[in-house]
Amino acid sequence: MFLRNDHGLELAGGGASRALPHLAASGRAADRPLLARLHTAALDATHDIDWVPDLGSQIGSRAWWRGLATLAGLVGAAWMLSPGFDRPLVGAVPAPLAGTAWEETRAQGIAPLAWGADTGRRMAASDLVVPLAEAPERPQVELSATLGEGDTLDRVLMRAGVGRADARAAADLIGGTTDLNQIAPGTRIALTLGRRASKTVARPLDRLAMRARFDLNVTLNRAGDGLAMTRQPIAIDTTPLRIQGLVGSSLYRSARAAGAPARVVESYVKALATRLSIGRDIRAVDTFDLIVERDRAATGEVRLGQLLFAGIDQPHRAVRLVRWRQGGDYGAGGGDGDHAGWFDANGQTERRGTMGMPVAGRITSSFGLRMHPLLGFMRMHKGLDIGAPYGAPIYAVLDGVVQSAGRSGGYGNFVRLAHPAGLASGYGHMSRIAVARGQHVHQGQVIGYVGSTGLSTGPHLHWEVWRNGQTINPRSISFATVQTLSGAERRRFRNWVAGLLSVRVDHAG
Repeated sequence: MFLRNDHGLELAGGGASRALPHLAASGRAADRPLLARLHTAALDATHDIDWVPDLGSQIGSRAWWRGLATLAGLVGAAWMLSPGFDRPLVGAVPAPLAGTAWEETRAQGIAPLAWGADTGRRMAASDLVVPLAEAPERPQVELSATLGEGDTLDRVLMRAGVGRADARAAADLIGGTTDLNQIAPGTRIALTLGRRASKTVARPLDRLAMRARFDLNVTLNRAGDGLAMTRQPIAIDTTPLRIQGLVGSSLYRSARAAGAPARVVESYVKALATRLSIGRDIRAVDTFDLIVERDRAATGEVRLGQLLFAGIDQPHRAVRLVRWRQGGDYGAGGGDGDHAGWFDANGQTERRGTMGMPVAGRITSSFGLRMHPLLGFMRMHKGLDIGAPYGAPIYAVLDGVVQSAGRSGGYGNFVRLAHPAGLASGYGHMSRIAVARGQHVHQGQVIGYVGSTGLSTGPHLHWEVWRNGQTINPRSISFATVQTLSGAERRRFRNWVAGLLSVRVDHAG
């Protein structure tokens, strides 16, 4: 730093003052500026020298040798000041822990568990702790199991750890209350397993609780050497769900937005398609009306079933269709595959359309004259040949009665069905027949499987159709059937319709 003395001369540092005492003390005005200039020049010359240059560049130059000299000087100074390589520096070392202090430190230290580490202010195991040969078991174990798709109750219990005898006893008790095959997949089972005599045997079943049906909870408890069951019925409200709304820009989206499940809306559209053209006859101002099976449990769960009523109100007409199974006690009739039909509110049903293909495949030979592939001459082909994989299922094209089922000359394994309105259909070259003579079959029911029996060059189906005994082209036939309920069934149907129409609209749905 620069200091100012009493004579006005600025000097850099105390060292400079000591190096020039006689000049500083002279006090002559002529000499003071010169000394200051000389000192400043010396400092500038020393300041410009690079004492630690980069030894990796300009090798052999004056600056490089200066840097090497600086390095040698620093190394020599460090060597002279060091105590020597055989005399390490001794630092302060804390006294080793012992006794209680060591035990507490180890218990609170951060270390692998394998070294006995622990957390919290707890003492680690001391020599007074006696290791056990085996850990004691808990007196009870609580767990849960889930019934899977295609699983059985006893297998689920055994996988959860229940003994074979207890699992079968529990399944028998619950099976006496409900059909075990009707328990819904995904049902949760709460289990409590008790104390066992040894680890070589399964724990006994102390308690089981599950929902055996939508309207029933069951509980099994240990009673002596056996199990006792307690039934807990659940109140169910079976009032159907009714949903109404404007069609708007899309019938499907509007019904879904109103709260109808996707599968219900699909059934609704299919039902209306039997009477209307969905794209042409339905307008945005029309009102849809549908009623769905609904079960509401007192515990809060809701289960929706099949579509019961499909209606649409238009400015000039109203279409009301009711699902009804003839001969049934009520109209729901179960699922779509139970052969329930859609009747209008007056008890009439009508079906129009053409015959569908009885097997999934492609037509390899059409109806009419053709060159027979085996006989080698022109011959009338009275049906359609449909190429399909061997063993593919063959379906009945309409409801009917099996007139014949068996071997029939060049047709091989052959089935003939009689349908209403003088129609009949035949299916030849089957590999296997799935129906018997006199059996009633429904449209879409499997009656056999594709084969190559009789006069055949490969697996295919020969399909023939007769009207009043005359062979016709299966692809050209169309049909329309009208059926009307009568008598006691008509009265039951009207009561059923009146009950459905009395259901109030669920605006919260």
